[in-house]
Amino acid sequence: MTATSVTTVPALRPVHPRRVSLQREHLRMRSYSTVMTDHPAWTPDGSALIRALSVSGHALARTDGRTVTWCCPQAAVSAPRPGVFPLPESAARDVPELARALGSLGAVARFANPSLWDAIGTAIIRQVIRAAQARAQYRALCAAHGTPVRCGPTAGWLFPSPETVLSLRDAEFAAVGLAFKRDALRAAAAAYTEHGREWAAMPASVLVPALLAVRRVGPWTAGAAAADWANEFAAYPCGDLAVRTWAARAAPSAAWPHDEPGFGRRWRQIAGPHLADLTLLTLAWGGRHADNRT
Repeated sequence: MTATSVTTVPALRPVHPRRVSLQREHLRMRSYSTVMTDHPAWTPDGSALIRALSVSGHALARTDGRTVTWCCPQAAVSAPRPGVFPLPESAARDVPELARALGSLGAVARFANPSLWDAIGTAIIRQVIRAAQARAQYRALCAAHGTPVRCGPTAGWLFPSPETVLSLRDAEFAAVGLAFKRDALRAAAAAYTEHGREWAAMPASVLVPALLAVRRVGPWTAGAAAADWANEFAAYPCGDLAVRTWAARAAPSAAWPHDEPGFGRRWRQIAGPHLADLTLLTLAWGGRHADNRT
């Protein structure tokens, strides 16, 4: 196993909104109506959530669900900007109860995963298990073998590199609860080292079939990875249990099919040209109403 490096950055401290443009502060604060924190890298830290990201350099984000404060290691590092998704005016007009629920979120900010490899690995870990278990396994793998990004006493972890994953022994996968997923993660890591640059240049619609060539990557995994990486939720498997669950809770009076294919057809009919927005916003609504602080 390769050794991990540690990036240490200044401690988070309050920043007045009018000072966020000052590069010497190494901190940026931005406000949104709702911050979507569906990715398991968002980790509880007191009353907030933190996440380590690496774009032009390592950074640590902290959110209370509406504001995001970035702690960056160098003034030259640019804090990532999220995609912002309001409910389109005509979306879900056939199910006004759903439209009201999603509209209550305001414009939702979601950070696209800057690492396609992380997106693929995350989707594999999420296969056929509950969200809470997937979060625990993802975080355990990152804490054991990823790169920590520290901000004072607070730390987030980046997902281990493909090379690190390929170096792990069977016992190391078992130690973080991933014995069942080790073959899939190894296959994906090997494929990513060969094709990752090519995949990263693809739009989501082309990436999904490309990922299907990887052993133990099926349509759900490929679609979830592409959606996470590109912020393109038209690629997300819209018949997924999470979408079905939150749609039914957001609009309990609507007649929702209980089976995945039937729900998927109904969802696409309701969404029309707004499939990506409606799917993302429904998952964001679910995140706000679920107990994800584990």
